[in-house]
Amino acid sequence: MLYPLSRIWNPAVYQGGARTRRYFEGWYLKLVDADGQHPLALIPGVSFSADGSTRQAFVQLVRPGGTGRYFAYPADAFTFTKDRFRIAVGDSRFAEDGLDVDLRDEHGGVSGSVRFGPWSPWPVRPLSPGVMGWYRFVPGMECYHGVLSMDHSLSGTLVVDGEVLSFDGGRGYVEKDWGASFPSSWIWAQSNRFARPGVSVSASIARVPWMNASFTGSIAGLLLDGELHRFTTYTGAKLACLKTRPGEADVVLRDARAELELHIQGAAVSALRAPTLGSMEARADEALDANIHVTLRTIRGGRATTVFDAEGRSAGVEIMDERGELEPAPRP
Repeated sequence: MLYPLSRIWNPAVYQGGARTRRYFEGWYLKLVDADGQHPLALIPGVSFSADGSTRQAFVQLVRPGGTGRYFAYPADAFTFTKDRFRIAVGDSRFAEDGLDVDLRDEHGGVSGSVRFGPWSPWPVRPLSPGVMGWYRFVPGMECYHGVLSMDHSLSGTLVVDGEVLSFDGGRGYVEKDWGASFPSSWIWAQSNRFARPGVSVSASIARVPWMNASFTGSIAGLLLDGELHRFTTYTGAKLACLKTRPGEADVVLRDARAELELHIQGAAVSALRAPTLGSMEARADEALDANIHVTLRTIRGGRATTVFDAEGRSAGVEIMDERGELEPAPRP
């Protein structure tokens, strides 16, 4: 199968092909240590402006407490392998089995290696190639999304500005985005640090341009006892409730059989660079020290029964709804 076609069913690999204008692609690799004392995320990627005049590779570093760093490189410092997730930005390498980084700036740097255990990916099926479902086949969407691993083990050490951070016994999470721009409004939340092992939640709610209008789309999954409970626009789930406050959000997603309720709180954000028309000139406010209270209920005969209720810590959270656009709305 030709690479341009096969990559649809392999969301982890580089999707950009020969694109050099109006395009971005970034992988989000989150690392949480066993005690949850020093979670961090690394975001390698590429960015090409609308007119092609600005082309760069980058790695962003996210840490708790509102701190973030951006390491910029020329575009040709980015390399990739076509048939698997294996990319490099300068001397830093990222792959399914782990990462090896060497990043330097005027404040210090990040170096070291962390190995990953087997991934727990969002299922890829012939007519639903990943987290976007059939929307992945729609050409020209503003932004595409992939959840590559809901949860996996970690081992290894990073040195950040002279501070030695061990990730032995920790948990990891990997996702990615690609396209032209981030949505005009969105909420994103993720945690896989629960008292109960093997639990992970990931949720994205965004304003999606569609034809000459737009709608609020939802993608959420709860990995529990090896089963992925999906609540997505394309599976018929509806956004039943959404409330936001500074650093907090309440979300309820519901379909005919179940309900997922998320209460997000304690988000101390840092300002990251985000794409707009391919250029990394927009803003995304992200926290790595939030909490997500997760409740899963089954619905039978009009009655709801709680089957899971717990709090996830060291949560990654972005609440970007300054325009108040994220309201339940008809979907195509």
